[in-house]
Amino acid sequence: MSKIILISGPTASGKSQFAVRLAKKINGEIINADSMQIYKEIKILNTRPNKKLTNKIKHHLYGFHSVKKTFSAGHWLKLTNKSIKNILDRKKIPIVVGGTGLYFKSLTDGLARIPQVPEKIRKGIINHQNKIGQKKFFKELLKLDPKCKNRIDPEDIQRSIRAFEVKKFSGVSLFDWFKKTKSNYEKDQFIKIYLDIPREEILKKIKARCQKIIGNRSIKEVINFNKLKIKKNLSSNKIIGIFETNEYLAKKYGLIELKEKISIKTRQYAKRQATWARGHMSDWTRLSEIETKNYIKKFKY
Repeated sequence: MSKIILISGPTASGKSQFAVRLAKKINGEIINADSMQIYKEIKILNTRPNKKLTNKIKHHLYGFHSVKKTFSAGHWLKLTNKSIKNILDRKKIPIVVGGTGLYFKSLTDGLARIPQVPEKIRKGIINHQNKIGQKKFFKELLKLDPKCKNRIDPEDIQRSIRAFEVKKFSGVSLFDWFKKTKSNYEKDQFIKIYLDIPREEILKKIKARCQKIIGNRSIKEVINFNKLKIKKNLSSNKIIGIFETNEYLAKKYGLIELKEKISIKTRQYAKRQATWARGHMSDWTRLSEIETKNYIKKFKY
């Protein structure tokens, strides 16, 4: 049975570097499993793997999708299945890397075949969300479907709307549909690795990264993003740093505070990733930063 390697961990945990080192040893290729890394227009804020890494090892599904278009876990799974088959057909090893827990869950557990919600209902719910705002909309969602509590980020507009429309149309919770899923792969086909870096160390890495990447180039990236006039309900609006940079451009604070605010938002995201991992990745092999080096040395495929 052909093995598929999965590598996850909180943002700034060193997943990309670890994946490249492992890929070099085992003749692997890397597939992106980060919902923000898909966007072609945003490279700096998303810290997309640089050419030093991508020139060494072939990378798939990075920077290929427009911020102006919707993208779901279903889209990702379909493209990833194709990439995995292509890599295996060429006698190489697929290494799926990223921090989006839902993507990994769709790969290992499958995706539910949820009934298609009529466009009229969808548009009505989207308009309602736009009218009352995400805070009130999320409260309504919890009343409609209490199973969404602690499973959907209150600020996640796209997933909130999706959960609302599914329950409204089908009468069944999105999470009950998820239970009726089946993966295309066998359970023991996956080698699952989670980079378990101490929170204090992650905070240091996040701060250092923000100091390095936030500046003229990232600000210009956001200015160009604004010119595209993205619809409010699209996931690309959630890219960390866009809102904060726009506040900076509106002269609400200076560059030093901009870096700090993006650092805080990134730390909050890393905490949510860790929370997801505790609930959904308990059977993954956990490695510290030191252990990753020994793991690669001893790794046998």
